[in-house]
Amino acid sequence: MTDRASTPGFLLLEDGALFRGVLHGVLTTTVAEVVFTTNMSGYQEVFTDPSYRGQIVVMTAPMIGNYGVNPSDPESGSAQVAGVVVREMARTYSNWRADGDLPSYLDAAQIPVLEGIDTRRLTRHLRTVGVMRGVIAAGTEPSAEVLAALDACPSMEGLDLASRVTTGAPYQWGNPQSPHHIVAYDYGIKRNILRLFDDASCRVTVVPAQTSADEVMGMSPDGVFLSNGPGDPDAITYAPDTVRTLADREVPIFGICLGHQLLGLTFGAETEKMPYGHRGGNHPVREIETGRILITSQNHGFSVKGSAESIPGAPALEVTHVNLNDGTVEGLRHRELPIFAVQYHPEAAPGPHDARPLFEQFMETVRKSRP
Repeated sequence: MTDRASTPGFLLLEDGALFRGVLHGVLTTTVAEVVFTTNMSGYQEVFTDPSYRGQIVVMTAPMIGNYGVNPSDPESGSAQVAGVVVREMARTYSNWRADGDLPSYLDAAQIPVLEGIDTRRLTRHLRTVGVMRGVIAAGTEPSAEVLAALDACPSMEGLDLASRVTTGAPYQWGNPQSPHHIVAYDYGIKRNILRLFDDASCRVTVVPAQTSADEVMGMSPDGVFLSNGPGDPDAITYAPDTVRTLADREVPIFGICLGHQLLGLTFGAETEKMPYGHRGGNHPVREIETGRILITSQNHGFSVKGSAESIPGAPALEVTHVNLNDGTVEGLRHRELPIFAVQYHPEAAPGPHDARPLFEQFMETVRKSRP
């Protein structure tokens, strides 16, 4: 990203708020939902996380790019964000793991970067009004064409993005000789989840989002994992019946993020769009049974309706974790079946590792369920 690739640009939100800066890289008009993340680091993981598919991400850290990029940190095979908004982008980097700079990485991925924005003011606006659609474009004032593009941008509500980011065919991850076999539904799965299953002596078969329960059971899984992913859980209409069939066969099931929401829907709960969601690496969550507080990594814009006391419409589920900032449901489990899920990210890439023992909790369930 050089000065010659820079041009005046702006971010226009659907409520009319306008933020001017400098546009780098691809200059095509980009429309998407605008969200913010409070992560101070881990930008490469953020930009490659499929859960950010179809979103313009505002980085609240005042400078990003300081430690460059490397081939080990991506959470998927390519950048997933629609655009990036920053206060300042570092042109130079210093880190022994790095093999390139962030501006060049985003430029090669054709991701527009809007720099020089007062991201504090922008974040406060999104926290006050709520996340909304926005457009990044070149120039200083929105043209009629830009306004038309913004008006045509679909809302995140009602969008099944999992079917767009899922794998096209099943694939294997981990040591083929591992003693435990996990089948993972890919709604936008992060690679660090797969790494942690590998560390837990599991071989994983990752399957497309619309794989049937019969196909999965034909693989003789010791457990089933429901991954994170983007979009509206209510729009993934094909998932609940499949999950219910798997649950009825008493196979252990573990869900994260979107997987948590889908388990809620499977057993009668409802989900709702949050005002501005949870995105960042510092969200406090209380474990109800012990009272222990976990600092967690999160990335979601929808949540399961409920409170610490119950989940309306889903008497078979009990709440295990709640968010200390807003009281939203952060974890659930079935009262009788070997099923549990969390809304946050215990694989935490990026983020704290407080919740990583949940993978071992799932493996204990898997071992107990084996004949």
